[in-house]
Amino acid sequence: MQNIWAPWRLKYIKSIGKDVGCFFCEYLRSKNDKKNFVLFRRKHTFCLLNLFPYANGHLMVAPYKHTGSLDNLSEKELADILISTRLGKRILKKALDPIGFNIGMNIGRVAGAGVDHHVHLHIVPRWHGDMNYMPLIAETKVIPEAIEKTYEKLKRAAKSVLSR
Repeated sequence: MQNIWAPWRLKYIKSIGKDVGCFFCEYLRSKNDKKNFVLFRRKHTFCLLNLFPYANGHLMVAPYKHTGSLDNLSEKELADILISTRLGKRILKKALDPIGFNIGMNIGRVAGAGVDHHVHLHIVPRWHGDMNYMPLIAETKVIPEAIEKTYEKLKRAAKSVLSR
């Protein structure tokens, strides 16, 4: 049997079941985008790397407004979520060249939302063969690159994509 070393998962495991506040709001106040893996900010939304990704480069887009409901967002905020999603997808395509994407939201805890008090959209890049038996057999995901390295690649691509 082989061991998979994923020390970054411990922070997530220890946070389960604890009221840790809203990291989206915390990251917005922080302004330390590099530390928080924030790729870009727009008028109503921001885009960041997921610290506990389904796949390498897994992004999230969140509105600045703290709400668990799409009904509480204005049309401008909703439109900005989609514009930021398109930009995030372009950045991923330029930096990592995925073949496809899973894009979606989980609204509410029973729908699978890990953070159900601040709506957000997931952008998960996909490649042929990127999923294996590990999630099914061992409830483990294998991420092939350190998040810091992925962030550097995406930040370089973001400069080009966002300057258009």
